[in-house]
This record gives sequence, C-alpha cells and structure tokens, in this order.
Amino acid sequence: MAKLGKTAANMVQEARARIEEVETKDLIAMVDDPDVVIVDIRDIRERDRSGYIPGSVHAPRGMVEFWVDPESPYFKEVFGQDKTYVFHCASGWRSALTVATLQDMGFEASHLREGFSTWEEQGGPIERSEKD
Repeated sequence: MAKLGKTAANMVQEARARIEEVETKDLIAMVDDPDVVIVDIRDIRERDRSGYIPGSVHAPRGMVEFWVDPESPYFKEVFGQDKTYVFHCASGWRSALTVATLQDMGFEASHLREGFSTWEEQGGPIERSEKD
C-alpha cells in the first residue's frame, strides 16, 4: 500500500487550526437567529436517518464550492446573503475541510466543531424526514 504524504486526519487538523469553530451549545443558541444560516453538508441519507437542524440548508459536500461561487452556473442565492454561515457534518471533519476551502475562496464561514453527533444530546432541536 502506498504511503500518503498527508493523511485525512492531518488535513482536518490543519484546517481546524485556521478556521473558526462553533461549540454545539453556542449554535443551539443561534438556531432561531435570522442572520445565521446553518448549512448541513451531510449526505441526504444521513439527514434521513438521523434528522436535521430545523431551518438548515442542505448543501451536499460535493457541490458546496460551486453553490457558493457567484461565478458558477450552480450558484445558489442563499450563499449570496450578508449573513453568518455555520457549516456542519456528522463529526466535524468534512465541515472543517469545507470551511477551510471556502475560506481559501474568500467566503467567510465557521463550522460546528463536534458536528451533528452531539446536537441532540445537548438539547438541539431536530426535524425528521416525512419519509418514515
């Protein structure tokens, strides 16, 4: 097996060192703030399985950079607003990498440090898919 020059864990660690991280309790307090956009980058199956933060925007990880970029044909207006953006995934790894990349693009955002994994146990509201 080929040895990687940098592991995924190294990349996450480097990203976390240069981005803003939000604690779960702090994002719970912001959930109803109209100036905060919570962006869920998890796969749709994860959202269906474990629920999602009410009012969150779903932006699949593979499309985020394209949806944020106003020059892209895939740009989404939700990312063109003067708001505070907090991205999250399940455990905080994917969102750390995403926010670091967005920062490189000049888009200001932060991420939920522990991801969705501690959201419910810390009292965060959850909506569930109607598919059940």
